[in-house]
Amino acid sequence: MPRPPHRRAENHPHNDTRPLVVLDRRRVTVLSVNVNKIAVLRNSRGGRDPDVVQAARICLDAGAHGITVHPRPDARHIRAEDVFALAELTRAYGIEFNLEGNPFAPPREGYPGFLALCAQARPAQATLVPDSDAQLTSDHGFDFIGDLDDLRMHVNALKTLGCRVSVFADAVIAPESAMSAAARSGADRIELYTGPYAEAYGRRATLEALPLFTTTAIAAQRHGLGVNAGHDLSQANLGAFLDAVPDVLEVSIGHALIGEALYTGLADTVRAYLAILRGR
Repeated sequence: MPRPPHRRAENHPHNDTRPLVVLDRRRVTVLSVNVNKIAVLRNSRGGRDPDVVQAARICLDAGAHGITVHPRPDARHIRAEDVFALAELTRAYGIEFNLEGNPFAPPREGYPGFLALCAQARPAQATLVPDSDAQLTSDHGFDFIGDLDDLRMHVNALKTLGCRVSVFADAVIAPESAMSAAARSGADRIELYTGPYAEAYGRRATLEALPLFTTTAIAAQRHGLGVNAGHDLSQANLGAFLDAVPDVLEVSIGHALIGEALYTGLADTVRAYLAILRGR
C-alpha cells in the first residue's frame, strides 16, 4: 500500500463546486496531473516501463491534488488495467481520480465503454469529451444544444454511480444558450477546452482569446456550473489564464507537464505548477 502524502485534499461531496482544497489557509485552484503521456512512452516499447502508477505516485507525493487519465477505445495510451490500478492508488491516497472519455464511443475488445469503466473504477470525477479515434487529441467541446438529450442520459447514469460530472466545453462568443444547455444536462461542471488560448498565447491573438474564456466561465457559473480547465496549459501560460478567468476550480495538465519534467524532473515540475497556483 503506498504511503499517503502529508497534505491531503478535503473530501468534499462530488457535486461540490466550491474551490477545492485549502493549503496554508488559502483556497487555490487544484492541479490534477494527466499521466497519459507516460503510457504513450511505455506502449511505444512494450513491457511495463515507464510505470504509470509509479509516475502518478511521484506526482501525488510532490503535492498534486489528483490524477487524470483519458483512456481511448483504441488503447493508444492508457488501458483499462491502468484505470483500475490508478483508481486503487488514488483511493489509498484519499485523492481525486478524474476519468475522461467519450460516453458515445461503443465498447470494443479491451475497452468496455466509458460508463462501464466508471462503474468499475468509481472515479470521483467523470469528464465527458466528444473525441474520436481520428483525432490526435481532444480538440473541441460538445454541442450542448444538439447533444442535450443524449448527454443528459449519460450524465444521469454517471451521477447514479456517485461521480461528479464535468463536460468538455468550448469558449464561445455567445455562451448563455450553450451554458444553459450544459446545465440542463445535469452536469456539475464544465471543463474549458484551452487549446485555442494556448495556441494564441504570447501573440496579439491572446487578447482576443482570453475574453471568450472569461465570459464563458462567468456564464457557466451563472447557470450553477463549476469551471475546470485543461488542454495545452503550461507553466508559461497558466498564470495569465487564471488571472483572467475567475474561480477556476481545477486544471488538468499532462502534455506540457510531462514534457517539462524531462528537463527538471517530475516531482520538481509538479511543485512548480503548485507554486503558480498558490500565487494567484
